[in-house]
Amino acid sequence: MSITVESIRSALQSVLDPATGHGIVASGQLAEVVIADDGAVTLRIDLISPGFPLRAELEAAVVGALESLELPGLALSWGLRVPHKPARQDLNRLPTVKNVIAVAAGKGGVGKSTVSVNVALALHQLGAKVGILDADIYGPSVPKMLGKPERPTGTAADGGGIAPALYRGIAVMSVEYFVEPGAAVIWRGPMIHKLLTQFLEDVRWGDLDYLVVDLPPGTGDAQLSLAQLIPLTGSIIVTTPQEVALIDVRKAVNMFGKLEVPVLGVAENMSHYRCPACGHHDEIFGAGGGKRLAEEIGVELLTQIPIEPAIAFGGEAGTPVVESNPQSPHAQAFFTLAAAAAMRASQRSATGPKRSSLLRTVD
Repeated sequence: MSITVESIRSALQSVLDPATGHGIVASGQLAEVVIADDGAVTLRIDLISPGFPLRAELEAAVVGALESLELPGLALSWGLRVPHKPARQDLNRLPTVKNVIAVAAGKGGVGKSTVSVNVALALHQLGAKVGILDADIYGPSVPKMLGKPERPTGTAADGGGIAPALYRGIAVMSVEYFVEPGAAVIWRGPMIHKLLTQFLEDVRWGDLDYLVVDLPPGTGDAQLSLAQLIPLTGSIIVTTPQEVALIDVRKAVNMFGKLEVPVLGVAENMSHYRCPACGHHDEIFGAGGGKRLAEEIGVELLTQIPIEPAIAFGGEAGTPVVESNPQSPHAQAFFTLAAAAAMRASQRSATGPKRSSLLRTVD
């Protein structure tokens, strides 16, 4: 039997993307089939999210489907094509942004901005086009955590709109760029709404797979404005293990439920501490809070991030840990979170809500 592009595509008709249940041929994820002169076959398959956690499962299905063809050689290459759903016309303020992921806690001091910055950088390193919107108007910290920009914010090249600051290829916008150092932002709700509208409508974000939004603590004006202005693909809920943090985090979860914003999963920060000298493992803030919360609302605990001085030092120095030490276990926790959250977002965009990801109200 001669091997042709058609015979290969036919053999792969039954292979489904394990994340969406869609056939890789019918959906167009099988982007290219190349047969060399010696009969060796190279396939390019587009994944729906960066760092796709189910890639090994998909690869096994592809290889298994082609076994009967007895190919002399098979090589797989992986592309990236992030799905998205078109926004309603009245919410279409970010036409060049595919997915907006909010990072929220409902409480200050749990490391939400650290998570936002490291997740955005991890997504970028995994091959996605990423931006960060620092929506914490009263306490912006994203610019500090990213260090010196390659390009400061300014007027867009065509003279129409605002060019965001650029850090290592990531577009960033924050109120910090427009106030004097150390000055307090003392604004009422309508001013916050107006600023966020300008950040969404006037900033030239460019083509992005993900815009990561660092939300302020609480359940107030910024959160409500964003939900009213743009379609939020989903949210990452950040908590620490102890119950005193979960009290406020549950309020944020309930807020997203009322705003019909899906929760992609829970990230437990400051999960534990491991002494580098003796290896002693200590759960300083208790244990199990993130898992309990995830079970309460019916979503996945996406990662547990340890207490690690390098994470804090990286934020202070403007070199987040996923950049300064990407192979470290604590950096890998952020990569795990970024890949899992991105896949959940893509699943929703490609297939709509799944029963397992529906948000339940918590007391």
